[in-house]
Amino acid sequence: MRTTLLRLAESVSSRPLNLRETSAALLPPTPLYRRILRAHRSLPPEMRSLGDDYVKAEFRRHKEVANKVHIIGFLSQWKMYLDELPSGPDAERFSGKKLDPTVLEKMSAEQLGQLYELMNATRNVYNPNAPPDEAAGVVPPKSS
Repeated sequence: MRTTLLRLAESVSSRPLNLRETSAALLPPTPLYRRILRAHRSLPPEMRSLGDDYVKAEFRRHKEVANKVHIIGFLSQWKMYLDELPSGPDAERFSGKKLDPTVLEKMSAEQLGQLYELMNATRNVYNPNAPPDEAAGVVPPKSS
């Protein structure tokens, strides 16, 4: 029985993304958007403000996307984000999560640019007296 469970766990983690299974677990855009904003209510005020603005901008930016694969990817990533958000009394002490290096390697230049802008925005929110990027040892992504 034990080897069967191990084999099952390996097959689940190494399987490629099945779009039909993913879409069955996805929420439609509007309810997902509302749930994310509702989940942000329990975050500290600075994080809520930044998160709400970012979510609103991203959903507006992707409103007219027609490619179904992009839509599924967009909604599945936001659903995963929603699932990772803390709820209840732990939400007040939530301080974020480190970005997985493999995810960082797969990002496009445009995505890295957005991440860089987000990093600067969060640095300014949490520490208005933060040094400029070069002094902090952060190198901006090169535009191609």
